[in-house]
Amino acid sequence: MSVLIDFSILPVGKGESVSSHISSVVTIVKNSKLPYKLGPMGTTVEGEWEDLMAVVTSCFHEMKKDCPRIYMSIRVDYREGDSSRIKDKVKSAERKQTFQLKK
Repeated sequence: MSVLIDFSILPVGKGESVSSHISSVVTIVKNSKLPYKLGPMGTTVEGEWEDLMAVVTSCFHEMKKDCPRIYMSIRVDYREGDSSRIKDKVKSAERKQTFQLKK
C-alpha cells in the first residue's frame, strides 16, 4: 500500500512571515524518516496511513503551542500495492512529456 499526503499548515494572525513556525513543522517531517518533498506551498509525504496521520498530528500539536488559530489542508492519494510514488509519479509524467518539468 502507498499513501501520499500533501499538506500545508499555517498559523493565522502571526504576521506576514511565518517561516519560523513552518520550520518547526518541517523538522517533525524530517525526523519521521518518511520520504517527503518540501514544496513552496505544502509538503508531500509518503508512507502508511497511520504513520502519516501521526506526523500530521504531531505537526498540528507543535504549531498549536504558539498559535491559537491554524489553517490546514490535506490531500490524500491512496493506491494499493505500490510504493516509491513520491518520485516515480513525477518521473512518469516527465517521460510522457516532450519537455522536462522544472525541479
